[in-house]
Amino acid sequence: MTSPAAPDSPGLPAPATGGVFAALIGQDPVIGQLREAAAAAWRGAGQPGATAGMTHAWLFTGPPGSGRSVAARAFAAALLCQDQGCGTCPCCRQVAAGTHADLLLVRPDGLSYGVRQTRDLVVRAAAAPVAGRWRVVLFEDADRATEQAANALLKAIEEPAPRTVWLLCAPSAVDLPTTIRSRCRLVTLRTPATDAVARALIREGVPDDQALAAALAAQGHIGRARRLAREPEARRRRAEVLTVPSRVSGLGQALSAAAALVRAADAEAAAVTGELDEPEREALRRAYGEGSEGKGVARALRGAAGAMKDLEDRQKSRATRVKRDSLDLALLDLAAFYRDVLAVQFGAEVELANPARRDELTRLAAQSRPETTVRRIEAIMTCRERLAASVAPLLAVEELTLALAR
Repeated sequence: MTSPAAPDSPGLPAPATGGVFAALIGQDPVIGQLREAAAAAWRGAGQPGATAGMTHAWLFTGPPGSGRSVAARAFAAALLCQDQGCGTCPCCRQVAAGTHADLLLVRPDGLSYGVRQTRDLVVRAAAAPVAGRWRVVLFEDADRATEQAANALLKAIEEPAPRTVWLLCAPSAVDLPTTIRSRCRLVTLRTPATDAVARALIREGVPDDQALAAALAAQGHIGRARRLAREPEARRRRAEVLTVPSRVSGLGQALSAAAALVRAADAEAAAVTGELDEPEREALRRAYGEGSEGKGVARALRGAAGAMKDLEDRQKSRATRVKRDSLDLALLDLAAFYRDVLAVQFGAEVELANPARRDELTRLAAQSRPETTVRRIEAIMTCRERLAASVAPLLAVEELTLALAR
């Protein structure tokens, strides 16, 4: 693995205190690792294989909500900012907004990222930096790359441009081909502790008890915790999901619960995509001159129809992905609920995700044996695997609720 060659500089900037890395919650070891690497990059002294050295390809892994893309973006800012990620300069603000000239931000909209897109990305990544030392490619959800796309990506990482740095994000290292992950330095984020997430919410103005309840419910997923803390509708949808265990007492109830679970996930996804779709359409209309006057406007608006169709196709693909992600979160809520039941059955002194439902947990714990609870958790994990394999959501969830009823 090679290290990027840094251009000469008259002096070494001192790392900023706090700065962009302050956004990472409960990830002190990762922050230290990335700070050292950024300092080595600015010195131009990183050596291949050195613990604190700089290298051309990084893989950020961690459970959903742990802050993989936040860590990668903070590292990008530290590489591009002369103060190594101060968080306040124009460079850091541009990286945060995804508009920096030397940052290529890749966010797959749909369920997969194709080879044509990847080849175009590789070409753009090879260009020389415009304003800074590095050309940084931040590829969120790199595990969504197709097999052909991964092969195209591998060639770029094997033979990188001298001043290009690749930052890949994926839930786990095994989600990427061995050939890619073996050429990347691994950055592993952990699930943040509940109190760390709660403190972050409190700093953002959330009342103490609400922050703690959201942090417990989210089980370390920071984005989900923020949504649960701030949006009553999100809390209502989660509460509806957690009614499933007490509703699956027979065939009819199991099928009804499955439909309700899928509806709750669809509503959650609609709330997420609704915040994104219309601003994107409005920005595209403005870009093509809608509302303006002049000789070329009519011709531009005719060309906008094709661009709008492409945008709508991407939005539909994203909506499918978000629906599946929302349903997966609902299943994780269910798994956490049964994990609480199991803890009560064993009398374990552990932190419960649903302490406000202790009476219900105790009742369900008394009605079954621990091995039954374990089988129910396994059924939830199997349902998640089927959804990842593109099984129709309602069919997969119906099979799950029938298993829970049995």
